Amino acid sequence: MTAMTIQIYRAHLTLMESVYFASREVGILYESEPLIGNYALTYALGFCASPYDWSGPPRYQQDLGPLNARGIYVTPATFLPGMLRYTFSQFNAQSDSYYSRFDQNAIATERDKKARAANFPQAGKLRMLGAESLATFYVITREEECPFLPSYIRLGKFMSKARVEWQPLPLVSQQPEAADKDIGFMLNAADLSPALVSTLRAFSIYNIHPAPLLSHCRLSGLFWQARDADGASVYLPADMSYGVVDL
Repeated sequence: MTAMTIQIYRAHLTLMESVYFASREVGILYESEPLIGNYALTYALGFCASPYDWSGPPRYQQDLGPLNARGIYVTPATFLPGMLRYTFSQFNAQSDSYYSRFDQNAIATERDKKARAANFPQAGKLRMLGAESLATFYVITREEECPFLPSYIRLGKFMSKARVEWQPLPLVSQQPEAADKDIGFMLNAADLSPALVSTLRAFSIYNIHPAPLLSHCRLSGLFWQARDADGASVYLPADMSYGVVDL
């Protein structure tokens, strides 16, 4: 990235409604992991857009790839300790008709007619990220003009509302510096350069699609150093970009 135009923003994300996405399924329980992926955030922020009506394969390379050329990158959202809530809900998609039966992974409501097979659950429980949960993420850009930073976005399967508050972080140095750091926020494993991946010595992993997310990382490499409003240093790996070519 061009050091003269690098800009870093820290975003404070507040969930105003329960947010659901299926990242783990255990029997009839469908769980949302305690995180928000950076690809989903990038779409939600409006930095890229996919066609409204699309039934093909994922478009990560077409949609996110151009952001690498522009020098825009969004990290995954990390929930703050003690600021994550969960909401549980039940759903039942079965028919209320007088007659019903299970037929071909679907519920038939007519005695002499087979139902079309449906690849979705008929009933179960949801564990969602609860309203008022707080998380942070970062936006790194090397464009001279800052991209539009919205105050409200929609997230998850139910397009739940969330508020975003932005804080610009001034750089301490105009060049990334070599360092050995413990990173307290989520990183996308697919978005790290091979040089960074080779230095990973400790981490926890969430195996979710489309790429695993890492937490509590200790790694060596080039870092941008910035300062927040309290004067505390913030370190972000300099070699991050959307690794959509290999997905």
